[in-house]
Amino acid sequence: MRKLLTPICFLLLTSIMAACGGSGASSSPDAGKDETAAVVNSVRISVADVDRVTAQQLRGQEAELSQLELASARLQALDGLITQEVLFQRAQKDNLIPSEDDVTQEIQRLKQEGGLTEEAFQKQLKEANQNEAQFRDSVRKNLAIQKLRDKLTAQLKVQDREVEDFFRANPKEFVARRGVALSAIVVDPADNGARFDAKGELEAEQKIKEIHTRLKSGSDFATIARQQSEDDSAYRSGDLGFIAEEQFPALAQQGLPAGLGPRLMGMKEGDITEPVRAQSGRWYIFKLTQKRTESRELTLNDPEVRKQISDFVLKERGQLVNAALLTRARDEAKIENFLAMRMLENPNSFGILRPVSQASPAASPAASPTANQ
Repeated sequence: MRKLLTPICFLLLTSIMAACGGSGASSSPDAGKDETAAVVNSVRISVADVDRVTAQQLRGQEAELSQLELASARLQALDGLITQEVLFQRAQKDNLIPSEDDVTQEIQRLKQEGGLTEEAFQKQLKEANQNEAQFRDSVRKNLAIQKLRDKLTAQLKVQDREVEDFFRANPKEFVARRGVALSAIVVDPADNGARFDAKGELEAEQKIKEIHTRLKSGSDFATIARQQSEDDSAYRSGDLGFIAEEQFPALAQQGLPAGLGPRLMGMKEGDITEPVRAQSGRWYIFKLTQKRTESRELTLNDPEVRKQISDFVLKERGQLVNAALLTRARDEAKIENFLAMRMLENPNSFGILRPVSQASPAASPAASPTANQ
């Protein structure tokens, strides 16, 4: 339920830049050696790339860090960019580079899912200190790396015996508890940059009331959630998952009205709440999509149990395969990390060649370039 009160993510740039770092790698390693942070098989990663990604990750908090902490952040950002380049080159070797049409379609999909107008898109690029060519290159690399991972994970299989062994070894994990499954539509008075973003308390309250009126008139909850909700659950049509009864106190701890949990247990499946305002100022409309009134132990014959175990095993196995892929790809690559070298040559300077450029906190990704590994 932590996601309930998480502001809507930086809808477009976060999803790509968190995975790729917005790198503008060049194939000229000798161009301005002092401006080169690293070289991966003759492909140059510039200090400007590192500064940009570091600023995005620090989200405007550079002034709060010591020089040592800032240097550490720059090394981590560079390591993410190296990882990105290594995996992209491996995808190139396997002929998994997407077409230009694929890249264009992915950009359009991201804009649509983010509810971004062209003006809002350009604004976010500017705030992230990134141009369209760099962003397009990031999308291309992201798609190529995903193709590489998909190719490997497609080979993974889970045998029935493994599912049964897992179930017998973890019996306490398979209990259907009392509680509710919820979807939500969220309106945030903060400026999120979305197409239908409400700005300020008055706009937020007006928007949530209009949405509630539409829902009472028969409008589809999932459709409105996808189009209007200002929360990352919009990507899942508002789905928040299942909340067990013992988790209800956490709702109040996160600023929602006390007694909301028991109230939800008193609703019928398909019912929606009136607009609910959290202490943060965000507005919610909840829909009860499932209610379980008693706990019971599950068996392998219960729907979804086998699938849940199989999905879990595949995920764990996939993470191991991805880790092995990265290790092997880095072993095969020739990597020269000049930023780390300069830090070792002059450790008292921490390798700081210039101040990290400032980036707007609103335009900063929530994760490092290696987030999707």
